[in-house]
Amino acid sequence: MNDEQSPDPAVIELAHRMLDQARHGRSGPLLALIDQGAPVNLRDSSGNSPLMLAAYHGHAELVRELATRGADVDLLNDRGQSPLAGAAFKGFTEVAQALLEAGADPAAGTPSGRETAQYFERTEILALIDQR
Repeated sequence: MNDEQSPDPAVIELAHRMLDQARHGRSGPLLALIDQGAPVNLRDSSGNSPLMLAAYHGHAELVRELATRGADVDLLNDRGQSPLAGAAFKGFTEVAQALLEAGADPAAGTPSGRETAQYFERTEILALIDQR
């Protein structure tokens, strides 16, 4: 295997660290790395971006910050799920609001954010979607 095919262990470690920071809502270190040029739409082995992980774990302010830095609010993971669907599944109304304010498409993904909110009877999230 040549150097072009062999991933740099330091880069892999940095990617894992960024994704863990998103998952745990550690915005300071994560945003600093992104501000220094790290990819905002980095994806893990399941296709989850930092924004997806922040949304799924309830970190609304981090979702807002990532969106302002160019994170794709509709970037689907490998299962076809959108960040909005993740927020709806978990019942995180504030996260859903942040995503919708950043332009998230309630119809994106399978199931969509709207369908997920309907299925789990997330009436507050459905009301936010309907206000769009």
